[in-house]
Amino acid sequence: MNKQASCISKENPYCELAQSYLDCIRGSSRNEAVRLILDAVNRGVDIQDIYMYVFQPVQYEMGRLWLANQISIAQEHYCTAVTQLIMSHLYPRIMTFEKNGLSMVACCVGGELHELGIRMVTDLLEMKGWDTYYLGANMPEKEVVRSVKDQNVHLLAVSATLTSNRPRVEAIIKEVRQTPGLEGVKIMVGGHAFLQEPGGWEKIGADGSAMDAVQAVELAFSLCS
Repeated sequence: MNKQASCISKENPYCELAQSYLDCIRGSSRNEAVRLILDAVNRGVDIQDIYMYVFQPVQYEMGRLWLANQISIAQEHYCTAVTQLIMSHLYPRIMTFEKNGLSMVACCVGGELHELGIRMVTDLLEMKGWDTYYLGANMPEKEVVRSVKDQNVHLLAVSATLTSNRPRVEAIIKEVRQTPGLEGVKIMVGGHAFLQEPGGWEKIGADGSAMDAVQAVELAFSLCS
């Protein structure tokens, strides 16, 4: 029996909503999961709270259950797909015309397919008035650097889940640092690959790293203010 505590803690202010969402996903009830979240937002639950207190802990919980051999990798991927679907439904609600003048390119490195976390960061910053350019998963290094230069952004956010992909993150950072015209671009990194070694971001030349999506938003403002 797996005795590790659930990632949906009782201290979570939306514990019941998160648990209900998890139950829907584990029961393969996609439509019910969508309805559950949209109803919560319509009742006034802040979208940032949905991301932080529902999507994030449920995703962590599905990962925990997979590691404990209680669900299949297909079920974990199903959870991600449903959450991405709901995020797409929510996107029109997070767009704002009150821009703050800050901009960011965000992506996962080449070989990295776990993109939900960095997409959450992108959406949350969009809610805060940033112009964001989300490139998605599995991005080649040179294409990332080209996008940073073409979009003339203030910040590059790079995510990696697998520790084996950290050298690719480092390669992107090195390429950005060596590209004329990008001297002022700040770089933050995140994902499970950096949670395992606090401070590891400094070794590869990043300007900072965040533990979760909300912390990443705070860091983005701190780096670019």
